[in-house]
Amino acid sequence: MRKINGVPVEAHTDLSNLTGGEVLKWSGTNMAWEDQDSTGFVPYHMHSATNYGYTKGGQAGPDVNIIDKVSYASDGNATDVGDMTRTNHSPTGQSSTTHGYTTGGHVVNNIDKHLFSSDGNATDVGNLTVSRSKSGGQSSLDYGYTTGGDVSGSWNDVIDKFSFSSDGNASDVGNMTMTRYALAGQSSTTHGYTTGGNTSSGVRDVIDKFSFSSDGNATDVGDMTVARRGSAGHSSTNYGYASGGETGTDVIDKFSFSSDANSTDVGNLTSGRWTLTGTASTDSIYVSGGHNGSAYVNIIEKASISSDGNATDVGDLTVSRYLTSTSGSQY
Repeated sequence: MRKINGVPVEAHTDLSNLTGGEVLKWSGTNMAWEDQDSTGFVPYHMHSATNYGYTKGGQAGPDVNIIDKVSYASDGNATDVGDMTRTNHSPTGQSSTTHGYTTGGHVVNNIDKHLFSSDGNATDVGNLTVSRSKSGGQSSLDYGYTTGGDVSGSWNDVIDKFSFSSDGNASDVGNMTMTRYALAGQSSTTHGYTTGGNTSSGVRDVIDKFSFSSDGNATDVGDMTVARRGSAGHSSTNYGYASGGETGTDVIDKFSFSSDANSTDVGNLTSGRWTLTGTASTDSIYVSGGHNGSAYVNIIEKASISSDGNATDVGDLTVSRYLTSTSGSQY
């Protein structure tokens, strides 16, 4: 295990932004970087990773409970490493430093978690405030968030929050700017974001953000280049991404975390599709599964974070499927 100043550093810790003078500290149960020239903790960015990305659940004809894992170290096919607590489609995903989470899905409110350090099945550790599917997923250092979704045909604007440090139910801590479902989620170190989705007035291009430091409602901070639903959400250190979406778009949008603004079109997927999973390594965003209008697909593709451009096909899921976890888990 790597060490900085004699302190162990987890393998999935992002060291790319160190400038010298930072010391690894513990803030509660989570690691954070403390700049020696400042008084506050600056959390490291955990939403892009170095090891693995996960695609969970979905519809492959019947619903499935598969947890697929894909390596970020080398291109290749996914492996089936466990099961969710139930077969289901349209959940969303979150990530702590130690566990992946899967929340909600079709007519369910459960919060599942699975361990990153060893393959295995998930356990049910709590409930959302309401059963819902096609939500957005976000993660801070200490909490997971589930935003919006479809509640048995009625669309939702609730922002739910649940703790990573202790198993338990979620609490309603705010609202998005509008009720919508089939949205994507992204996370900076300070804010959660929701992009796109479907409302009673049609498909939207909105980018919402809400604060991790204080509970409250989201604000509208920009627009995507095209209105869409069922996109994959990804997060790098500095940017949020939304890839694909209904109906048939292949666009990869990118927007800045440092300043509120509209997104830009920075590349294309290998094919247009929707209701797919998004994860991110420190180098690339990953998209897996989805529906292309005529069939479920098993494609895993990636696009570079360091340079804008198109995605390339790098492997396959164990099963062709769509309506997977729109925001996946990674470490």
